[in-house]
Parts: sequence; structure tokens; C-alpha cells
Amino acid sequence: MESQFGIANVWNQGDLITRGVALLLLLMSLATWAVIVLKALDIVRFKRNARAVQTFWHSDDFAGALTTLGSDPANPFRALAIEGREATAHHRNTKGQLHESLDVSDWVTGSLRNSIDEFTARLQSGLAILASVGSTAPFLGLFGTVWGIYHALIGLVGAGQVTIDRIAGPVGEALLMTAASLAVEIPAVLAYNFFGRYIHRIESDLEGFARDFRELLAHHS
Repeated sequence: MESQFGIANVWNQGDLITRGVALLLLLMSLATWAVIVLKALDIVRFKRNARAVQTFWHSDDFAGALTTLGSDPANPFRALAIEGREATAHHRNTKGQLHESLDVSDWVTGSLRNSIDEFTARLQSGLAILASVGSTAPFLGLFGTVWGIYHALIGLVGAGQVTIDRIAGPVGEALLMTAASLAVEIPAVLAYNFFGRYIHRIESDLEGFARDFRELLAHHS
């Protein structure tokens, strides 16, 4: 027998606004978990790419070193190595352009910085969804709760004698909205904080690689 306090009963007894709030919370939860899965895959991929960095530094030449980083164009270490090499060659082989007024080290540093910024921007895509869900889900759930209680009290008007059994069901159903909003909010907030810190760590790793690679290019120039 279906519980009078169950989610199915909330859906069956709820009006259009209650169902709309429930659907929004469901969509927000699905979006949150989709971002969590995608960001987790990005981190796993980055860790796999980072393991090849030590081999890169122990290679005999640049061509062999680049091979150790694989052929994935999304590998940020590979992208930095190629960007640094091409920026150095471009600065040396072009004449009569404004960037000639810059030192080659400054030009390469700027190019590497742009490459890091592009990669971290891609990593940060989706975090805005987590932040939005984490900040709006509690208020959406609160609205659903208040509306549910109001709807329940309106239904009790003219119902004759009001007992605790008659109140407990509708109020309990309304409070499920609060529980649902917390179930949506908590994973979003935790994921946002975790991925934000980890992306900052990734950016630091890339900056360290870029700094060392720039010194390597300067040494062989």
C-alpha cells in the first residue's frame, strides 16, 4: 500500500506549483550529478597526463620528450610544450612586428600563460551550475515547503474537526520539499568546493611546468 507520506503521494496530491518545484529540484539534481561526473573524468584524465611529466624531463631531445606526453591534443602539458616551442620560433622568425619589442622570455611567458588560462577556463566550465544550484536550491525548497503547508491548510478549511492525523500528512508532505532541496544543495556545494580547490592545484602544477619549460627554452636559445 502506498504510504501517505511518500514522494508519490506528494506528487499525486500536489498542485501545479508543487509539481513544478519538484521537477525543478529534480532537474537541478540531474545537472549537478552530470557536472560532478564530467569534472571527475577531467581530473582522472589530468592525473594520467601528469604521470608522464617526469618521463618528459628525462628525455634526450624535445621530439622524444613530446612523444612521452602522448598524442592527445587535450593534454595541457603537451599543449604547453608545443605552445612554448612555437612562441619561441615565432618571435625569432618574424620581423617588423610589435612583439619584437618584448624580450623572448616575456613573449613565451605570455603565450604559456594564455594556454594555462584557456585550459583552466575549460576545467571551470560547469562550476557555475554547481554554484547556482547550491545557492538557489534551499530557497526553492523553502518555497515549496511554504506553499505546501499553505495548500494543506487551505484544504483543511471547512473540513470540520481538525485532528493531528489530518494535519500530519499534508505538513509532512510539504516538509519533504525541504529534505529534497537539501539533497540537491549539499552535493552541489561540496562538489563546487572540492573541484574549485583541485582546479587551483592543477593550475599551480601547470604553472610549475610552464616555468621550468620556459627556463629550458631559454637555456637552449
